[in-house]
Amino acid sequence: MNPKSSALRVSLAAAALGLWLPVHAQNVAIVNGKPVPKSRVDVLMQQATRGGQQPVTPELEARVREEVVLREIFAQEAERRGIAQSANYRNQMELARQTILIRELFADWQRKNPVTEAEARAEYDKFKAQASGTEYRARHILVETEDEAKKLIAQIKGGAKFEDLAAKHSKDPGSASNGGDLDFAKADAYVPEFGQAMAKLAKGQLTEAPVKTQFGWHVIRLEDTREAQFPPFEDVRAQIEQQLAQVKMQQYQQSLRDKAKTDFKFSQ
Repeated sequence: MNPKSSALRVSLAAAALGLWLPVHAQNVAIVNGKPVPKSRVDVLMQQATRGGQQPVTPELEARVREEVVLREIFAQEAERRGIAQSANYRNQMELARQTILIRELFADWQRKNPVTEAEARAEYDKFKAQASGTEYRARHILVETEDEAKKLIAQIKGGAKFEDLAAKHSKDPGSASNGGDLDFAKADAYVPEFGQAMAKLAKGQLTEAPVKTQFGWHVIRLEDTREAQFPPFEDVRAQIEQQLAQVKMQQYQQSLRDKAKTDFKFSQ
């Protein structure tokens, strides 16, 4: 054998191996002669760890690699059986294609149209202005009849403890166990009859007559008042930005719907 010819074949083989190795390194496995690209593992890992709910671990990576190879095995069998040619498969594939396209469309739009700090602060200022005013801390006892309420007022004026009577007689399950305490709230947080009667009281004052609402008859005592409390901007910024992002997305979706030419009538 010609030494030069032998050396040439060795060099060509080495070069071919050098080209093949990087390509092969991009594959997780070869299934029935078909390469399974590592990119599928990367995509599945991104889905599995999206939002940081599941940490990346060697065990997770191993499970994902196995899942990708199993998918290829099963998909090849489905192809062999001609399932990919069925109408049901094609319809489902079209729906899946649309789902992915729509998801990526909205994700791309959100990346390019983020909620700005100025928008978040403007929304914060609007909420804060709406929440300003006086908050009232009251106790109440809810009963079914006016006579019951009158008797309770008489007992309280006679020295009975409001909290004890509320725990024993009030039909309001949310406050009875707390001695009728309703915590701080603005007057308009209650039904009008209750809120108006409460707002007329001075601190420590008891309603002289029972107050009737749709829920029954109330005995009310005002404990305290304060200016409405509102959390600092940074404490609620993330929540405001999330809400604004949802509103902006809904507006974007509506704009696409309005611009589309279709004979379909959407329900209102």
